Amino acid sequence: MKKYTATHEYVTIEGNIATVGISAKAAEELGDVTYVELPEVGKEVKKGEVLCTIESVKSAEDIYVPLSGKIVEVNKDLEDNPEIINEDAENKGWIVKIEISDQSEIEDLLDEEPPM
Repeated sequence: MKKYTATHEYVTIEGNIATVGISAKAAEELGDVTYVELPEVGKEVKKGEVLCTIESVKSAEDIYVPLSGKIVEVNKDLEDNPEIINEDAENKGWIVKIEISDQSEIEDLLDEEPPM
């Protein structure tokens, strides 16, 4: 099940694990991604907090936590190849996997990405 946030993060939910990244539209708006500041595995995060920052040739953008929980995995490929986000934002360009602590927050996510 894929959902979106009003700030253009996407969330793919499988069981109690949420895979999080930015939408293809958001990646296009950012331009060429040059750096992704990945959070630490094991960190507890709350919905609405800043998850990480993505830097591009145009700007630096904060990415927000869509669902509260614990970060169980980060996409290490982005450290050396941040451009994966531009090439395949909603698949290979995922940023983190979060073990969801409050399933009710899923109801707040959107079924479709809002316009830019």
